[in-house]
Amino acid sequence: MSEGLLWTGLDLIKPLDARVTKVPRGVTGVSIDTRTLEAGDLFFAVRGENSDGHAYVETAFQKGAAAAVVDEAHADLLKHFGPLFVVQDVLAAMERLGVASRKRSSAMIVAITGSVGKTSTKEALRVALSRSGITHASAASYNNHLGVPLTLCRMPADAEFGVFEIGMNHAEEIRPLVNMVRPHVAMITNVAPVHLENLGTIEAIADAKGEIFSGLEPGGIAILPRDNPHYDRLAALAGESRGGGILSFGETEAADAHLIEYVAQEDGSIVTADIMGASLRYRVAAPGRHLALNSVAVLLAARAVGADLAEAARAMADFTAPKGRGERIMLRMRGGEATLIDESYNANPVSMRAALTLLADAPKESMFGQRIAILGDMLELGPQAAELHAELAPFIAQLPIDVVHAAGPLMRHLHQALPEDKKGVYGRTSDEIAETLLASVAAGDVVMVKGSNGSRMGPIVAALKQRFATQPDELVS
Repeated sequence: MSEGLLWTGLDLIKPLDARVTKVPRGVTGVSIDTRTLEAGDLFFAVRGENSDGHAYVETAFQKGAAAAVVDEAHADLLKHFGPLFVVQDVLAAMERLGVASRKRSSAMIVAITGSVGKTSTKEALRVALSRSGITHASAASYNNHLGVPLTLCRMPADAEFGVFEIGMNHAEEIRPLVNMVRPHVAMITNVAPVHLENLGTIEAIADAKGEIFSGLEPGGIAILPRDNPHYDRLAALAGESRGGGILSFGETEAADAHLIEYVAQEDGSIVTADIMGASLRYRVAAPGRHLALNSVAVLLAARAVGADLAEAARAMADFTAPKGRGERIMLRMRGGEATLIDESYNANPVSMRAALTLLADAPKESMFGQRIAILGDMLELGPQAAELHAELAPFIAQLPIDVVHAAGPLMRHLHQALPEDKKGVYGRTSDEIAETLLASVAAGDVVMVKGSNGSRMGPIVAALKQRFATQPDELVS
């Protein structure tokens, strides 16, 4: 491998199964999006649901792409812009390159799925393993039929560890992805009533998550949530795989790695845990009991792939919640500051309860401040959706949360079930309540925003940040 190159031009030809208009020296990265493409990247002109990457090949070369992968139907029109690898199917070519990347790698690979906590656990494991060697991990939530092969293509040949997030919302989606990744360790963070609209039952969700074990390398290890009611079902699925090893994490002492003590802090927590007989005390620099428990799973995975366990535990002090998954932002306003907890990336009944607990535990900036929840619909819950929203009301009633604002047709069921003293404003959409919320936030408040992507709660976070502008070094993470 030429120094500084991810792939040489010659090394790309065979896995891509391409004819080449001009062989480039090599590429330093791989991209499917010209908005984030960097000079030296190989651009795959993938056809998406809303656009065709072939329309952006010229832009890719203008931004410095080293070469592009295009299909035969577009090759003649695009050959003047730069070196092309011409294939029959662009996505299939990217998958082949991903498989070739995995084949050339000697890295220890971990694959992570679950109803809750995939991305934050992936990020925490990336931080933990980086203390022991070169670590490659999925960017953002690149966990689908595009993101997984793209992440494989980007894996450096000298990586010592690889961490891959794998998602799904239908059965048989994980299986082809994990068969490309071929992990040594496959982890399920949780099984919860998510995607019920597509899968029907919680048992079907467990079975779909269990597809991750089908790609385990011989002798590989499955890591399972011991406290989950579907543990036995997952263990049976793992036992049928060619991996053979099963480890568990949780709060019960029956787990191979368990949480002994959780001490909440304003900007994180102090965790005491037992990891297969080793007692560790460490700091997690992101608040929430759910993240503390996930850190136990992270350390168990680190031990399973041979990383330095003590260094991995120390690294948890460097882990911060990803954007939209618990990121904390200080809002400057007349009279002082308010705290914004951004949980707007996604939502389901389990993660919603975790976020509400996080809000309830958050210290207010002043004795006059309020704890405010701004909630959007939890989607893809099927026929039980209205009931699952309303069932949050008694849980909220027991928490020291002062007011709950709600947006969306499903959240109407929660709003109607809330105690009168906790009811805030309600709107059919987040846009309907945005201005009222912006006017009502005051110094000393703690505001948490959460909802599924489709409920569009992210714009409320953006509006709060814009109205009460902060500088980057004023962010609290």
